[in-house]
Amino acid sequence: CRVFVVSTSEFVASLSEGSICIKANAQSCGECIQVAETCGWCADETFLTVGESKSARCDDLESLKKRGCSLTKIENPRGGIRIDQNKTVTNRKKDVAEKLTPEQITQIQPQKLSLTLRSGEPQTFELKFKRAEDYPIDLYYLMDLSFSMKDDLENVKNLGTDLMREMQGITSDFRIGFGSFVEKTVMPYISTTPARLINPCTGNQNCTSPFSYKNVLKLTDKGDEFNRLVSQQQISGNLDSPEGGFDAIMQVAVCENQIGWRNVTRLLVFSTDAGFHFAGDGKLGGIVLPNDGRCHLENNMYTMSHYYDYPSIAHLVQKLSDHNIQTIFAVTEEFQPVYKELKNLIPKSAVGTLSSNSSNVIKLIIDAYNSLSSEVILENSRLPEGVSITYKSICKNGVEGTGENGRKCSNISIGDEVLFHISIESQKCPSHGKPEVIKIKPLGFTEEVEVVLTFICDCPCAKNGVTNSDQCSEGNGTFECGACKCNDGRIGRLCECSKDEVRTEDLDANCRKDNGTDICSNNGDCVCGTCECKKRENPAEIYSGKYCECDNFNCDRSNNKLCGGHGRCDCRKCICDANYTGSACDCSLETATCLAKNGQICNGRGTCECGACKCTNPKFQGPTCEICPTCPGVCPEHKDCVQCRAFEAGEKKDTCERDCSYFQLMKVKDRDKLPQPADQSYPLSHCKERDANDCWFYYTYAIRNDTKEVYVVETLECPAGPDIIPIVAGVVAGIVLIGLALLLIWKLLMIIHDRREFAKFEKEKMNAKWDTGENPIYKSAVTTVVNPKYEGK
Repeated sequence: CRVFVVSTSEFVASLSEGSICIKANAQSCGECIQVAETCGWCADETFLTVGESKSARCDDLESLKKRGCSLTKIENPRGGIRIDQNKTVTNRKKDVAEKLTPEQITQIQPQKLSLTLRSGEPQTFELKFKRAEDYPIDLYYLMDLSFSMKDDLENVKNLGTDLMREMQGITSDFRIGFGSFVEKTVMPYISTTPARLINPCTGNQNCTSPFSYKNVLKLTDKGDEFNRLVSQQQISGNLDSPEGGFDAIMQVAVCENQIGWRNVTRLLVFSTDAGFHFAGDGKLGGIVLPNDGRCHLENNMYTMSHYYDYPSIAHLVQKLSDHNIQTIFAVTEEFQPVYKELKNLIPKSAVGTLSSNSSNVIKLIIDAYNSLSSEVILENSRLPEGVSITYKSICKNGVEGTGENGRKCSNISIGDEVLFHISIESQKCPSHGKPEVIKIKPLGFTEEVEVVLTFICDCPCAKNGVTNSDQCSEGNGTFECGACKCNDGRIGRLCECSKDEVRTEDLDANCRKDNGTDICSNNGDCVCGTCECKKRENPAEIYSGKYCECDNFNCDRSNNKLCGGHGRCDCRKCICDANYTGSACDCSLETATCLAKNGQICNGRGTCECGACKCTNPKFQGPTCEICPTCPGVCPEHKDCVQCRAFEAGEKKDTCERDCSYFQLMKVKDRDKLPQPADQSYPLSHCKERDANDCWFYYTYAIRNDTKEVYVVETLECPAGPDIIPIVAGVVAGIVLIGLALLLIWKLLMIIHDRREFAKFEKEKMNAKWDTGENPIYKSAVTTVVNPKYEGK
């Protein structure tokens, strides 16, 4: 039996990642390595101690090493990457005589890889993409031929040669095709009366019979043939506003042979001035069968429009992606919002504004192609269950993208090279255990990367396992990787028990210590008569022993640390490190922490116990007994003795010889001659004290080589007496000046008051109003009599 003990701090650090390995309770090496990439399995047969379960073999690598498992016995298989096909990207030029075929052009590297995946361990590889110059292009023009597109058809009739000429600046290998659509040929989308089936247009308009989709011209490099056939097309008509364009797009995508698609850049230009029907709308015409996504062209006509419903948007996206078709929606301004929402659902698609008569269609196609070709977006096929993939892009000018932006790069010019770092990770092994294949490709391109995934589901040592081994309780298990892997229905470290026998009383008796009542000390389970100790929430805390009676976490603590941080806990007792003792290893045997500045242990005033001073005199305190709150300072303590010996004065004048002979006295002339602290290698105190006559004297006190030395300035520094005459003169002058100042202030205040009163009088005088009427008691002395007969003549 071997026991490996590690200090708690080291154990916690080692289990910071390994705890997940222990908690998984893995019963075999294969189960262990699928828990996490950090987990390893110890295949040493003698690795486990008494009371440890088989799952204790599964731990992180560092913990296994510290617990005594040798490197040669640790099973830790790793994944890897192998590149099977790595053809370099093509540097193609337009002006060379010999043209490469599309199959000879390589724009993505590498082309095939094999990845070996272990659960939780991602494998990362680099994928390179480079746009080739003069890359061939197939363009199919799909046009709405309902009556509202009559004027547009006139402008499209010369599209073939004009577009051929414009595309020469992009590629020398260009092909063009043409198709048209109207609507399903059932009510209520079209009128089914005989006359309307022949000519759906009203008035004198001559229209062709309605149809769902017609492939007018297979992809060709002859622009004049495009013009000739398009010129022969006629407008048709339908009843409702939305059109059956989705039916047409589905047939263009899936009918590769009839359309003539090559493995090159495939562009589909969808031109309309109306909306669209989608899955579910077919119920209006009694059509309930979902679109089957297959080709149904006979004589270049879609024959199953009356039988299958319109495709859904998701179905359409899948088929366009599977067939590497990039869609350009050339629609009128009125329906721009609708098709822009559709563009967000269809990767590698673009929307352009079509003029009312399609006169700008060539410019629209060129602009949309440049927009689509300047962006590369990676997509992958369906991933196996438990497998995830992440992308990181390194685009032009070193711009990096992660998350969803890690799948794409924009503003790529011809000849630009971009990189993608792709990580693939598996979280579990597939149930069948067979290799899986996923494919990664840029949207709109035919090239792809094939990735073959192989899963590590068991350890290499399992191949050497012995089935029905005698080491596993009479052949009840397979002995592999140092342990027994039990057959179904068996349990125990050696598969010694049947699951039906796990709780019998006879077996439980073997798990009781000293015939007690507690099974496995209540710290474990009795499995086949043997205690398997419980695992605690903290993986650093472990139960051990035959009866799980021991643990490494119930020892005494100091400073909230197990065994004071200076020992290890072994079966609930602290085993202290060197120079430490005590039940909690909290008592240090070192005396360095007790040394005072003078080199003495505890300043000679105590003893060093557990690395700390214990002062013998209770009045002293501090780490080295250097503090005495009730003691006088050095200077007051020696003041009286210095005064009596240097100046023959002070309280100890009479007992000076008896009480003050414990130091050597040296006199100096002035304070500059006193010893300075910087000049000494021993403690030195500078003192300044006052005597009974208020005179100051200065001295220093020091202990050098156990000799107490006092240096004192031989002259006292006494204060001078006061000069009486200046003091008296100053007091008198102050009194006189204060009196004069008070008189001046009083005089000034009186002047101000008088002036205010005079100004008030003048104001009242100006405002006075005197009565100018006659005195009512006044009677004049003159009497005037008028002759009444006098007429003034």
